[in-house]
Amino acid sequence: MVWRDVISKSAAYLAAKGVPEAAVAAELLVARLLRCGRGDFAAVFEKEAGERYLEAMRRAMARLVKGEPVQYVLGEWDFRRLTLKCDRRALIPRPETEELVTRVLKHLGDGMTVVDVGTGTGAIALSLAAEFKGAATIIATDVSEDAIALAKENAERCALADRVTFAVMDGLDEFDEPACVDILVSNPPYIESAVCETLDRRVRDFEPRLALDGGANGLDFYDRYLADALNLLKPGGRVFFEIGEGQGAAVRKLMGDYGFADIAIEKDYAGHDRYALAALQ
Repeated sequence: MVWRDVISKSAAYLAAKGVPEAAVAAELLVARLLRCGRGDFAAVFEKEAGERYLEAMRRAMARLVKGEPVQYVLGEWDFRRLTLKCDRRALIPRPETEELVTRVLKHLGDGMTVVDVGTGTGAIALSLAAEFKGAATIIATDVSEDAIALAKENAERCALADRVTFAVMDGLDEFDEPACVDILVSNPPYIESAVCETLDRRVRDFEPRLALDGGANGLDFYDRYLADALNLLKPGGRVFFEIGEGQGAAVRKLMGDYGFADIAIEKDYAGHDRYALAALQ
């Protein structure tokens, strides 16, 4: 069977099994197997696919049919300028979070200290390290030892291991020195506990619940991190949070209650509230 037929028949099979964006998924699997871009397919369309490739394709499709996200099946995913290892130890990096990094970069300056809380794959911290050309101290924390292990693997993979410090940490109260951080950034768990059970199975059954469940109202982690930030941030220090699309007003109120200023709730490309920014007075 030539690769053109592998792609078309795989796409048809995945679509029949209810896999979303089946044609894209089939192309991504083939591109991963052949270590090429989807734009390079013209050079291989009429070449025979060997049996070992076909067997690998069958195994990958079986995982997709069971509901596993394509990112985990591929084992890697692009985030801004980086290609990160991606598996069930951490949430899949998403495009909305790429824009959170853009907002932090606008305020990041030489000599600053940044803490990325709940780093997961390391996407935020590693992107800051890769794109900021000055000197900054970047610390990435996560309560999950598995997530920190994955983030460290990504740091090595991206040749950024000397630019980011990783720590297994529950919250922010383990920092010894007060007023030592300029920027706090986080994409925390923000989905309401009851809603977690209703999520698409690709999220509910495969991505880590620890990184999804934000408590009864989805706001547990914002409440906790803002309280910790009062002690951790330098005067004028800033917080940058990703938020759920219906949480703008509630997070704004929390930030005001804790005495933060310059509060802004900003939208993602889809027009949903997605980012909460504020400064410590």
